[in-house]
Amino acid sequence: MAHVSDLIAEDIDLYLKTHENKSLLRFITCGSVDDGKSTLIGRMLYESKMLFEDQLAQLEVDSKKIGTQAGDLDFALLVDGLAAEREQGITIDVAYRFFSTDKRKFIVADTPGHEQYTRNMVTGASTADVAIILIDARKGVLTQTRRHSYLVSLIGIQHVVLAINKLDMVGYSEEVYNQIDMDYRSFAKEIELNNIITIPMSALKGDNITSLSDNTPWYRGETLMGYLENVQVEDVNVESGVFRMPVQWVNRPNLDFRGYSGMIARGSVKPGDLIRVLPSGRESRVTRIVTNDGDLTQAISGQSITLTLADEIDISRGDILAATEILPGVADQFEATIVWMVDESMLPGRPYLMKIGTKTVTANVSVLKYKVNVNTLEHVAGTKLELNEIGICNLSTDQLIAFDPYKEDHDIGGFILIDRLTNNTVGAGMLHFALRRSQNIHWQAININKQAHAVIKGQKPFILWFTGLSGSGKSTIANLVEKKLYSLGKHTYLLDGDNIRHGLNKDLGFTDADRVENIRRIAEVAKLMVDAGQIVVVSFISPFQSERRMARELVEQGEFFEVFIDTPIHVAEERDPKGLYKKMRRGELKNFTGIDSPYEAPENPDIHINTTKLSPEQAVDQIVNYLTHIGALN
Repeated sequence: MAHVSDLIAEDIDLYLKTHENKSLLRFITCGSVDDGKSTLIGRMLYESKMLFEDQLAQLEVDSKKIGTQAGDLDFALLVDGLAAEREQGITIDVAYRFFSTDKRKFIVADTPGHEQYTRNMVTGASTADVAIILIDARKGVLTQTRRHSYLVSLIGIQHVVLAINKLDMVGYSEEVYNQIDMDYRSFAKEIELNNIITIPMSALKGDNITSLSDNTPWYRGETLMGYLENVQVEDVNVESGVFRMPVQWVNRPNLDFRGYSGMIARGSVKPGDLIRVLPSGRESRVTRIVTNDGDLTQAISGQSITLTLADEIDISRGDILAATEILPGVADQFEATIVWMVDESMLPGRPYLMKIGTKTVTANVSVLKYKVNVNTLEHVAGTKLELNEIGICNLSTDQLIAFDPYKEDHDIGGFILIDRLTNNTVGAGMLHFALRRSQNIHWQAININKQAHAVIKGQKPFILWFTGLSGSGKSTIANLVEKKLYSLGKHTYLLDGDNIRHGLNKDLGFTDADRVENIRRIAEVAKLMVDAGQIVVVSFISPFQSERRMARELVEQGEFFEVFIDTPIHVAEERDPKGLYKKMRRGELKNFTGIDSPYEAPENPDIHINTTKLSPEQAVDQIVNYLTHIGALN
């Protein structure tokens, strides 16, 4: 094969057409730091002749600068593109590269070796068919080898190449090779990695990369490129007769056509097939399979299509069309594995957006059952997940979703968690199974609803949510507001932070996780009181925007008013009505809001009270006037 740089312009089209019909294999390289991952990928690019002449020339110059042995090219320089990586000689980000041989096209992800970049490794592995796990022959199986192997197993990669690299550094010893192979396979059994091929190699020298090396006459297995070109990968989402298609778009170009568009995640479908819509459970038959190129008589996994049905059914984006023989589960509570991917901790009870397939719902971790020490596989107790940690959790969603366990179907069993304020992806997860309680708990129909309760009380129910630092004056002002509303004939109830901690929340401390749960419980109680027709006055520090937003979203629009009692911390400390600041300064209180625990001030409160300018009585007048002006007290 000629180098890409040797192709003349008029041959480019022919070159591309030759490659476009080849099968595509996605694989990752992983292992401990300095095991040679980037060097291996660079060697593959070189051996597959996918480098331009200027790249080769620059590689020679760069290799001389760093003084490689005996004039060898440092192939890692082709992959380690980040300046920080060049300076440290390590990979700290996922680098994707494309190359091709006569038989196949490849996309390879070079993943970081450091423990603190576990999230990057998970990202790179999420779409891979094969994992190449490198081991430095001088070092053997290391902690990071076990870590990355566990993640490969967790993500569900079925094919593993154990690449025992730098064998030239140990004299191409067969004994070293056999010992490492035995040690690794013993560990691999514990994490259910079974489909493993072991190859001795030197990425720097090229041994057993594209041809069998004379330096390892005792090895007569496949070369690395030979294996990658020929390995047959099974798609776990392709299973005969088990059709799944998440609906991406309801296609309604005119009144005479209604179709449901999406990519088939699993199985096949043809006109006349009986399908069920989940989670609603309605059934119908497929009448047409519509594509831009005309109707099909059958469609299979991976094809993007539009289905029309014999019956008019309420179907929305995120619903799943499924074969009726074997149906997905439907639930709103699950056990799941979650990999946490951001610096801000995962806190049970905090609401996140959950994207699964084409559906987006609100979800929260109700219980962190345990964390997994991926170095030892030990189960570790914990109350929250930190960056790069992995936990087994109970997960709750705000509505029913259809799913298959991740091991059976990656597309509708895998999910991501998204921060509702920043829209950043914060976690990735895999569903295991539905919790039994989700099948046993149902909404009970009631006859006396919120409107009936409100009518008999002659008022509009709502939540008046006071937030501010300790000592800001929340409780004082909230108490005066309730007295004023009571004098106006309103039915009210005051929920105060200190009072609630004597009963309902007496089991909670003051960690971030406990504060989140504290507000979650209060928000749910306030919602019930609104359903009972009450005006609920809530006075809590409630330090996090996310939980205050969650409380707002529990009730209908116009039923939640956030009141920010804005007091500078030095003023609040001077007041110190409960002596808490003094205790904190003496070291008797930990996790004190505004000092060693954060307070996220409201950005757009409904009512903003500056207590340095207003007396408590003036604050009450401002709040009541606002509620009257918007019609909340009519």
